[in-house]
Amino acid sequence: MHSHENTVRLMPDVATQAQPHLAGALDWVGMDGIEVPVRFDAGDGDVQRASAQVGAFVNLTRPDRRGIHMSRLYLLVDQYLSARTVDGAMLESLLRAFLESHKDLADHARISIRFDQLVRRAALRSDNSGWRAYPVSIEASLCSDGFRMELGTEVVYSSTCPASAALSRQLIQEQFAKDFDAGKPVDHAAVLAWLGSEKGIVATPHAQRSVARLLVRFVDGAPLNLIGLL
Repeated sequence: MHSHENTVRLMPDVATQAQPHLAGALDWVGMDGIEVPVRFDAGDGDVQRASAQVGAFVNLTRPDRRGIHMSRLYLLVDQYLSARTVDGAMLESLLRAFLESHKDLADHARISIRFDQLVRRAALRSDNSGWRAYPVSIEASLCSDGFRMELGTEVVYSSTCPASAALSRQLIQEQFAKDFDAGKPVDHAAVLAWLGSEKGIVATPHAQRSVARLLVRFVDGAPLNLIGLL
């Protein structure tokens, strides 16, 4: 009967023994869905803390290696994002740390950060204000062409349905043709009164919920100004 020490020693290393003839480089390897708090200034100087989902990746350039050190990426994400405010300089520094921790394996690094940001918004018809939550996505990469960063968000708004607007105009035209004889002169005052009556506006278009999805790429040194983008 083997001792525990011998059992551990005899366990096979599947990563090196299984299909040793297979080898190749990989574009991206890493972890996604890492739960970590982030500190973010939306552009008003009020740094808020939010719960984020983070993806951390590097490429694998050496076909003779079976993987990367994912724990190193995790520890760096926790170290940087838990203590420092998210901005371009910090993300570039973090990506360089990714590459330094894999300097014999990778030359490209990427990070994605997703969270909801509360922004105080003014009311439309009063001096009051309230909070609105906006989804934020930040993508940053460090590759052969340098550092690149993108900020994305969504804005929900009310818009007019173009199909119902076209149908409404058609019905109003048909009602106008019924109420005003084409062979007689049209009186300006009569038309003005007709437009202001229930008979004149026989149909109205309906509103619909719409979403504007915004994605911008930042130049070097530009602040992550979410409020300005909104």
